[in-house]
Amino acid sequence: MSNCLVWFHNDLRLFDNPALSLASKSDKKVIPVFIWSPGEANDWHLGGAAKWWLNYSLEALSLDLRKIGSELIIKKGETENVISELVEKYEITEIFMNRRFEPKIVERDNKIIKNINVEVTVSNGNLLFNPEDIKTGQGKNYTVFTPFWKNCKLQKEPRTPLKKPTKLNTPESWPMSLPIKDLNLLPKIKWDSNIKRTWKPGEKSAKKTLKKFLVNNGSNYGKNRNIPGIKGTSRLSPHLRFGEISPHLIWHESKKYHNKGVEHFVREVGWREFSYHLLNNFPFLTNKPLRPEFENFPWSPNKKYLESWKKGMTGYPIVDAGMRELWSTGWMHNRVRMIVASFLVKHLLLDWKEGADWFWDTLVDADLASNTSGWQWTAGCGADAAPYFRVFNPILQGKRFDSNGDYVRKWVPEISKLPNEKIHTPWEVSKDELHKYDVVLGKTYPGPIVDHVEARNIALEAFDKLMAEKRKVP
Repeated sequence: MSNCLVWFHNDLRLFDNPALSLASKSDKKVIPVFIWSPGEANDWHLGGAAKWWLNYSLEALSLDLRKIGSELIIKKGETENVISELVEKYEITEIFMNRRFEPKIVERDNKIIKNINVEVTVSNGNLLFNPEDIKTGQGKNYTVFTPFWKNCKLQKEPRTPLKKPTKLNTPESWPMSLPIKDLNLLPKIKWDSNIKRTWKPGEKSAKKTLKKFLVNNGSNYGKNRNIPGIKGTSRLSPHLRFGEISPHLIWHESKKYHNKGVEHFVREVGWREFSYHLLNNFPFLTNKPLRPEFENFPWSPNKKYLESWKKGMTGYPIVDAGMRELWSTGWMHNRVRMIVASFLVKHLLLDWKEGADWFWDTLVDADLASNTSGWQWTAGCGADAAPYFRVFNPILQGKRFDSNGDYVRKWVPEISKLPNEKIHTPWEVSKDELHKYDVVLGKTYPGPIVDHVEARNIALEAFDKLMAEKRKVP
């Protein structure tokens, strides 16, 4: 009986894992392996928060594999060299893996598959549909979500989830494995205490989170998903990002709940799908806008503005609350992600890539496809993008979606004593009244770093100039 590798990437689960399922049904002895090689993703190696998640996700996967009599082999180094060495030393005759979509990783994996002298079976484990199968009637790639998702729903329904193996054939001898701690994924400076209290990585937690959401919050998702002060969303994004749960499981579990809220939730999973199809079809998106005219957009670099935004010190309470939630928990409510992103690119005129880089480093769910498409959508330069002239008003957004100020009070305690009707506009309150609430603008809490109306007008002027230049091009 020969040996095979199951090469884990961002599919850190046993249930509904096509690569693992196929290996378990083969007549081969199975060696599960995870290879840490961050430099091979170029600029998109994992950020600090995502590395934290990966550490504990690997620990959970390792424990789950031991429960079925197997082991997770941890390796570090250049991937092609590691694979070649394992193939040679352990008589590997086949490699099972789930497909990746990040451009540099695709390039690397294709090179390895071409050069390695063993059979490689690649499955689609992390998307509902293969990008090659979802095209317009003219055979083109979609750049608008609604017709894309309509087409998806006309396809053959996504397969039912695969059962997890109860046992794996084990090799006569195991390759040497590094302890997970030797990957140095955890921060040296302890900034992760609140992240630890907020999240529990691993497949078991992912399934529990899905079930709890569908039972308790699913029916109200459409109404509650925009309110950052409550737990109205599924919070499955980091579990999905590391493949601790599959979209197929989400799809089929959600079908058991027939209501509009859950249908809306599945549509949001469709947006994740759309983002991955975009990244697959337009691999330049991580560094260049889909709309080429935006390569000439007159961004206005400003280190002071950027640092104020990162630290949650812009003087706009809903923006600052979001940025502080991000730093503290490694996550940010989706509505607030749009608000803070719009503020960066349209109030501060900072390049969307600055925001994408910061989210990449600080989000536990930092996902190349979703992060890229989300920022390009906000900046007006991507697929199905919000028009650049649509500028989120952070004051109105705060009043509408955090009307009682619960979210702001939690993350911006300096102004927590302000009454509901004033908490989103502290600069409109007189000095004497602010003093009554222990607020001193410019001292205990900053005043607005830009004026909303003025900043909006400057942004629109820049956009109008860009469009005028575009019209001149023959």
